[in-house]
Amino acid sequence: MPGAREIAYLSLERCEKQKKYSNLEIDAQVRKYKLSGAEKGLYVSLIYGVIERMITLDFIVSSLASRPLEKLDRAVLLPLRLGLYQLIFMDRIPQSAAVDESVKIASKYANKPLGGFVNAVLRSFLRATENGRIKKLDEIFSREPFKKNYDSLGKYARLSVKYSYPQWLCRQFAEAYSDDTAESIMEAQNASTSTTFRVNTLKTDREAVLKELAEHNVSAVPTRFSPIGIISDGVAVSELSDLLECGKIFVQDEASQLAALALDAKSGDTVLDCCACPGGKSFSSAMLMQNTGRIVSSDLHESKLSLIKSGAERLGISIIETRTADSSVYDKKFADTLGSGAQRVLCDVPCSGLGVIAKKPEIRYKSKDDIDRLPTVQMKILQNCAKYVAPEGILVYSTCTLNPRENEENIKAFLSENTDFEPVEIEFCSKSGEKIKSESGMITLFPHIHNTDGFFIAKMRRKA
Repeated sequence: MPGAREIAYLSLERCEKQKKYSNLEIDAQVRKYKLSGAEKGLYVSLIYGVIERMITLDFIVSSLASRPLEKLDRAVLLPLRLGLYQLIFMDRIPQSAAVDESVKIASKYANKPLGGFVNAVLRSFLRATENGRIKKLDEIFSREPFKKNYDSLGKYARLSVKYSYPQWLCRQFAEAYSDDTAESIMEAQNASTSTTFRVNTLKTDREAVLKELAEHNVSAVPTRFSPIGIISDGVAVSELSDLLECGKIFVQDEASQLAALALDAKSGDTVLDCCACPGGKSFSSAMLMQNTGRIVSSDLHESKLSLIKSGAERLGISIIETRTADSSVYDKKFADTLGSGAQRVLCDVPCSGLGVIAKKPEIRYKSKDDIDRLPTVQMKILQNCAKYVAPEGILVYSTCTLNPRENEENIKAFLSENTDFEPVEIEFCSKSGEKIKSESGMITLFPHIHNTDGFFIAKMRRKA
């Protein structure tokens, strides 16, 4: 059986060539090769790490290699990325293993013997960094042969190389927030290793779950602002399989928990969750409603609705019904089933995902043109779903992105065109007294400030 590094090479090749999602590729190969323990950990770290740091790694290769980057065969470039990632970002990997295994992979998969070339590039890197003792990127880029190339770059190109985000996205973050905030966002998303769970309050409470985790030597703490979440650094989801399978917890970032709390569904309410899959906010709302009332979870893709059905069953939720629907198109027959409308409507719209790059590193390489088309789609969904809100009912719009065009600008445009809606202020408070307050009913959550996904929540009320 191939080792973790070779499996990682093959997976990275598929992700790049066939545009496969890394999480799906990882799940498939872990099952195929029955990876576990240290081998699984190494494999997963290499996949996510190389994708996350690809721009940085390619800059280093281009500074060291004797031939242009674009002329390097994939069977050479991928082993170089793998080797450099281990040498720079993985402290516990022996240098000899990082170099030798990369050479073996290139020798095996390249069209002609190029193991010597890979060996030469990696050895050159070690010499330039005092046998790998220099680890910080700023220090690496201050030394030759990297310094001249790095110093010649413009501001956004340097940020791109340092944080491995495309230049256009570095510029977009900086122009939307500030240069310092842009760096803080990218640094936080590159460093994130925590996993957050929502406690199923239909079955247990947070203190009981924390006690159970402590008894199994799993380190976890309460979330800062959500009263029903726990967060654990570095824990593998598989380590909590018992709690997950019995439905005491489910994976949900604190930001998504806060979106459900902002919706503030009550027992007996009728709730519409548009674009609901995989169902986390529907589940959270059902728990807040104490499983009393009605939740309609709709999604464009019928195949995904099984995730909601199976999740609700595992969690002990009986008030969720699913429907296949295009949320941008009004459905009068469905509206008639709501009578005067739903008391709570959640529009968690499809978005660019720029706030969840820590979990899905390939998102950073999305096309800017594709992202620029999203606000129009989002506005159609929001405009349509607003029609289902009852008088004095609540409408919440949310995204997992950090992009004002998809967030604040959409809400401002919606409110200017729909004068029968008004903003509702939101406030979240931690046990220590920290507060997150909305401005004109809008909150942006930042990974470097709130330790959550990058997220946007807007709350509005339909006037009587």
